[in-house]
Amino acid sequence: MTITQEQVLEALKDCYDPEVPVNIVDLGLIYGVEVSAEDKVNVTMTLTTPGCGMAYAIALSAKQRVLKIPGVKDAVINVVWEPPWDPSRMSEEAKKKLGMAQG
Repeated sequence: MTITQEQVLEALKDCYDPEVPVNIVDLGLIYGVEVSAEDKVNVTMTLTTPGCGMAYAIALSAKQRVLKIPGVKDAVINVVWEPPWDPSRMSEEAKKKLGMAQG
């Protein structure tokens, strides 16, 4: 069975920044997902701020969620700071939840 990017993103929706009541996908923290032919998943993500004290815990949680997907043999979470995150990356649902939606 082929692992899809959609499956990975769905699994990552169970991962939250403890300081924000929105999952890391809807926050716009996921920059990319690659699934290799060997069923290894690489996720490129960022955090809302480089000084985030929860960086390790969030990355570990993301890895654990991806490894629970049936068929995934390994997962690597790459935390990057470029491009920097900004609120425009959030989904409309996240903006509404955080009171940032227009209109």
